[in-house]
Amino acid sequence: MNEAHYHLLVNHFPIIGTLFGLGILITGLILKNPSVKNTAYVLFIVAAVFGFLSMYTAEGAEEVVEDMPSIGHQIIHKHEELAEKFVIVLYATAAFALLSLIAAAKNHKAAKIVSFITLILALIGAVLSKGVGTSGGEIRHTEIRANTTQSTDNGIDKSHSE
Repeated sequence: MNEAHYHLLVNHFPIIGTLFGLGILITGLILKNPSVKNTAYVLFIVAAVFGFLSMYTAEGAEEVVEDMPSIGHQIIHKHEELAEKFVIVLYATAAFALLSLIAAAKNHKAAKIVSFITLILALIGAVLSKGVGTSGGEIRHTEIRANTTQSTDNGIDKSHSE
């Protein structure tokens, strides 16, 4: 396995974990179920750990793919910039998720407000995750890039038309 493979092994979980955690937290808040909310908090913490691992493996992955055809520094840089913002929100979400767990366990009066802050951060993380996931996918999947033009129409190759 090379560094790009390690990055691919860990980089999906911060996105998926944030999205699932958000859905679980919303469900827990609606049902007023502490166990469901706690599950979401733990998921946010795990997502942040995987976010750290994603960032840790990113430089090595970049070294592997940056000189491949159809991949340039610009597209990797865009992904890197979005990932840096996303991981900061992940860390903040995890910190407030940990505070939410502690506040809930101690029946602290600030438990609801800390939980609400965790929810807001998770929403921001979910929005940012879309850009990170898309830009990461665009690195190797040129077919999903916004500037991709199709050279075929109904299976007829128009790139060789006179």
